[in-house]
Amino acid sequence: FQLQASGGGLVQAGGSLRLSCAASGFTSSYGIGWFRQVPGGLREGVLCVSSAGVTTTYVDSVKGRFTISRDKKDNTKESVDLQMNSLQPEDTAVYYCAAGDCVEGFYGMNYWGKGTQVTVSS
Repeated sequence: FQLQASGGGLVQAGGSLRLSCAASGFTSSYGIGWFRQVPGGLREGVLCVSSAGVTTTYVDSVKGRFTISRDKKDNTKESVDLQMNSLQPEDTAVYYCAAGDCVEGFYGMNYWGKGTQVTVSS
């Protein structure tokens, strides 16, 4: 099972970025979510979408700004995108995609990809 995140970068406050997580393996069995972590901080959940397409929002600050979508390519490949609008400096973090049980959040994730840096300048 592999997860590869891409799409990070530098953006001004108020701007948008779209992160993409390429998942390969028995993807249909897992929820896939996005998490973020700032230096010295805990890794926190952002959004997660279950295998049934149900979205879980972990942090109130992204409501109305971030959305998650899941696109099944075939039986073993999917893409899960995180569309981030109205970005704020406090969204600056390394973003990770992960696969597991969305309901359990961080502790329910079985697989993690490498992170991608998102930096929002004020």
